[in-house]
Amino acid sequence: MTHTVPVPHGLPTERNAGPFDPPREITELREVRPVSPLNFPDGHEGRLVTGYDAVRQVLADTRFSSRQDLGVLHALDAGPDMPVQTEPSPQIPGMFIAMDPPDHTRLRRKLISAFTVKRMKQLEEHIIDIAERQLAEMARRMPPADLVAEFALPLPSLVICEMLGVPYADRVGFQSNSAKFMLREQPIAEKMAAYGAMMAYLSELVTGKRAEPGDDILSDLARDDDLSIEELTGISFLLLLAGHETTANMLALGTFALLEHPDQLAELRADPDLVPGAVEELLRYLAVADIFYRYATEDLELGGETIPAGSTVVVSLLAANRDPRRFSAPDTLDVHRTTRGLVSFGHGVHQCLGQQLARVEMRAGFAALIRRFPTLALAVPASEVKLRTDMNIYGVHELPVTWTETSWSGGRQCRPCEPAAPFAEHNT
Repeated sequence: MTHTVPVPHGLPTERNAGPFDPPREITELREVRPVSPLNFPDGHEGRLVTGYDAVRQVLADTRFSSRQDLGVLHALDAGPDMPVQTEPSPQIPGMFIAMDPPDHTRLRRKLISAFTVKRMKQLEEHIIDIAERQLAEMARRMPPADLVAEFALPLPSLVICEMLGVPYADRVGFQSNSAKFMLREQPIAEKMAAYGAMMAYLSELVTGKRAEPGDDILSDLARDDDLSIEELTGISFLLLLAGHETTANMLALGTFALLEHPDQLAELRADPDLVPGAVEELLRYLAVADIFYRYATEDLELGGETIPAGSTVVVSLLAANRDPRRFSAPDTLDVHRTTRGLVSFGHGVHQCLGQQLARVEMRAGFAALIRRFPTLALAVPASEVKLRTDMNIYGVHELPVTWTETSWSGGRQCRPCEPAAPFAEHNT
């Protein structure tokens, strides 16, 4: 008898198969029906796409539109006070992630030169220096420490602020507001207040750069009279948000995963040349930016299913990265794996613009962390690590870690001279 699974009502988000795996319901659905109906909270029947081939097809076909102004894009994570949406959302200037060609192409082309592989290679040594400085500062503290606050968040924040020309001193404001904006069931008034504060801040910033440009990406964009202040603000919002949220969560969750797979961590310590490949494997295994939406502009066939025009289509990149039809032993973390074809950065015209920057940051971050802290360990049981199941980008809220010795770049080891207070006391 053919095994069936029920049509999901809402998107399963509980990590009931483990902190690094998709929800069990998602995995079961992918095996039986990789293109499945999905019931939304407002009653809409859309589609959930979990199979690797089908996910790539959706992301590559612009008939599955990224625009939100063509029809109603139904929400899965609306807060209790969110009114039911009955009209399309207006297009926001500069938000090219929610555009299709040719509008998307026009804006993306203005940014490509800033994020090329060659440009990122030129920045690599500087990013390594930033990672080393952050870890040196952490090593001077007595353990335990929160790896998110001390390293995973500061590293990409420092890099993207420097690249964009955003004062790092302003990080508390934009990090706080971005966290509120990314919270799934945040009351609408608080979510919009956070979004409004970020947009107001960035509008003032780019207006100043248009008047007095400096040597940074936003200044380069501000010199382009083809871009309005509103477009510059929207572009800045995307670059700043994506530039620190995704990499920060990959660094923290990736460290958690390695600590929970000590055999794989030992392999990296024994052979640091494995780190670049391990980064690709961690990207596949974790895919912190998992859920994306598309709008079916016409009746479409996908994976043997008919998707009616006007349907909201949800794709899971993590489920696709764990599809056994594409990857052997997909639920195994293997730092020796030659990982090709992962969809963690998307696929098609919307493939992540900053993926090469993210790779450089992760290579630098993981290599430096493994080298500097050879005895790194969790400071709490794994079950007590707070997962970001309430956020639109997955990860951990904090990662309490401890160590008994550190290594300097020359290999010399240093041991803490006195015991530290319990982790809870470091967060009061």
